[in-house]
Amino acid sequence: MNLDKLNWAILEELQKNARSSFSEIGRKVGLTSPAVAERVKKMEDAGVISSYKVNLSHQKTGYQLRAIITLRAFTGRLKAFLETVKTFKEVINCYRITGNENIIMEVILYDQVHLEKLIDKLITYGETRTHIILSNVVEDAPVKQRLGEY
Repeated sequence: MNLDKLNWAILEELQKNARSSFSEIGRKVGLTSPAVAERVKKMEDAGVISSYKVNLSHQKTGYQLRAIITLRAFTGRLKAFLETVKTFKEVINCYRITGNENIIMEVILYDQVHLEKLIDKLITYGETRTHIILSNVVEDAPVKQRLGEY
């Protein structure tokens, strides 16, 4: 799908607030509400827009710690880990990566005891390294239109 300037303007508005009405977006980008709706539908159908979601406050839902954990899987344990990690309620993002480690995870935890219990589960699959997140510097930055070479 070709994303023109108007599509990018709509995407920018939706990334700011996915609950914005089509008429509100239309006023900002210079289109009618039906025109915005049509463009959004086309972008959904093409897979450009893959979902809409709610961002929760981890702290206000009881999770006081966030951490990044890397895992270097033991020989023969990666496949089992890839299936099991999907069942860990603490893991909010998990990526298979290149380099010395195989996996990087973002996790949310109630406290240090909860972290220790999670690490105890993880070390059966490989060697871990844990980094406690102190604050967000950039979070959920919007995807922007590519302009020429980077």
